[in-house]
Amino acid sequence: MEHDFDFLHGSWNVHNRRLRDRLTGCTSWEEFPSTALITPLFGGAANVDEITFRSVSGLTLRLWDPAAQHWSLHWTTSDTGRLFPAITGTFTDGVGTFYGNDTEGGTPVRVRFIWSGITADTARWDQAFSTDGEETWETNWVMELTRA
Repeated sequence: MEHDFDFLHGSWNVHNRRLRDRLTGCTSWEEFPSTALITPLFGGAANVDEITFRSVSGLTLRLWDPAAQHWSLHWTTSDTGRLFPAITGTFTDGVGTFYGNDTEGGTPVRVRFIWSGITADTARWDQAFSTDGEETWETNWVMELTRA
C-alpha cells in the first residue's frame, strides 16, 4: 500500500556487508558504514533516499503505483549518473519483496530486494542475484539500518 515505506522516513545509520566479487563463488565480504536520509513525497506514496558510502552517493526513488498495486524502486549512483532498471514489488506480512532484471558484468541477472526486520528503529535490506531463472540466489549485499 502507499504507506508501506513510512517506516523508512528519516535519518539512518547503515552497516553494509557486500560481497567483494559477485557471481564468482566469492565468500569474502567487505563491511563499511554509511548514512541515509529518506524524505517522503506525495503524502507517503513516494520517497527519495540518499545514502552516502565513502566517496560515492546513491539515490533511490520509490513510487507507489495505485493502478498496478505495487512499488517501483529506481536506483542511481553519483558515479554513474544513470538510472538502473526498476525493481517492482509489494509488502506482505511486514516483508517487502521486489524483483527486476539487470546485468552484472555483462551477465543477465534477476535481481531481488527484500526489506525485513522492520521496527520503529531498525530495518534490513538484502540484495540477491539469480542467473538460473530464480532457482538459486546469491545474496551479495546486506544493509542493517538503525535510526540515527
